[in-house]
Amino acid sequence: MTSEEEKYYERYFDLFLSDGWKQFINDITETLDTHRIEDIKDSDHLAYLKGERAVLLKMQSFETGIKNNYDYVLEAENAEET
Repeated sequence: MTSEEEKYYERYFDLFLSDGWKQFINDITETLDTHRIEDIKDSDHLAYLKGERAVLLKMQSFETGIKNNYDYVLEAENAEET
């Protein structure tokens, strides 16, 4: 892994440890938890909620995606060394 790539991941790992990130994820989770089928008014509202949920779920899983990619890169490097 290049030093640029290491810095890339380190910046994200620092972000994920911050109180602001934890608060952000908590707010996203709370918003997702408020979505209820019973509150959907019509097909336009359903389409809006589907889009909103897709974006929120992507943000909610961003940390996991970065960590998984980092682990994948490390494993690939280790495999090349052996």
